[in-house]
Amino acid sequence: MSTFLLIVVTGLGLGALYFLAASGLSLIYGLMGVLNFAHGAFMTAGAYAAWVTMTRLPSSMGVGLRLLVAVVVALLVGAIVGVVVEVVLIRPLYRHHIQQVLVTVGLSLAAVAAVQGIWGADPRAVARPEVMTGTVGLLGARIPVDRFVYLAVALALFGGLLALLRYTRLGLVIRAGVENRTMVEALGIDVQRTFTIVFGLGGAVAALAGVLFSQYAGSVSPGQGGSLLIYAFIVVVIGGMGSLTGTAVAAFAVGLVQQLANYYAVSGVGDLSVVLLLALVLLARPSSLKGATA
Repeated sequence: MSTFLLIVVTGLGLGALYFLAASGLSLIYGLMGVLNFAHGAFMTAGAYAAWVTMTRLPSSMGVGLRLLVAVVVALLVGAIVGVVVEVVLIRPLYRHHIQQVLVTVGLSLAAVAAVQGIWGADPRAVARPEVMTGTVGLLGARIPVDRFVYLAVALALFGGLLALLRYTRLGLVIRAGVENRTMVEALGIDVQRTFTIVFGLGGAVAALAGVLFSQYAGSVSPGQGGSLLIYAFIVVVIGGMGSLTGTAVAAFAVGLVQQLANYYAVSGVGDLSVVLLLALVLLARPSSLKGATA
């Protein structure tokens, strides 16, 4: 029983990271129709911004405090990168989806090359606060504390995004702009600026995912964002393109399936099980590729 509980909590923690990685991607696609293949670059930018910040701050501050400061810096960097990408690259291509894909794929490749050129291709160790390395007893199982941290952050983000979209003026403008942009602009509302804010928000969320995934892995590397992006796309497709609630459910399902398959089947078969889950969902519900709303 304790082993099963450990696997379940570990799967949920991994699913929380997948949700953090996929939520910004789902938000940008669901509200703006932009399939952003450069989302992995946003995560990499956040991870490296946090790592650089933590290495530059004095060690007397303590690892936990340095990590909190690094998270704030990473959020700012992610938001700025998102805004710049939207204004410079995406804005001229809103009606040209193929060009969007080509530009964002090219940007993701260029970002990996740039990071390798500056910091090298080797992984760099990330300092972890003591609270993220400890364990806590739960029904006879020793559960890593960091899994609960990932779960708490993911649930807080999910609730915050839903509240933003449903109960704020910005959320109302976003949803109205998606439904009928011409009518909203006729009312004197700058929909373009609103979409820029959404892209910046997506970049900040991606940066947060990059920081927490580097804590999970214990290191940062140039290709880290790209590998996490693969699971983010799988989660978004399974949950329904653009559905924030579906993305959350799919993220936890993917994390659980992956961990259960790795333990009860053969180690390493978890990735295959996730792909099979994706195939089953697409066969049973092809509309997953058509998009939905939160």
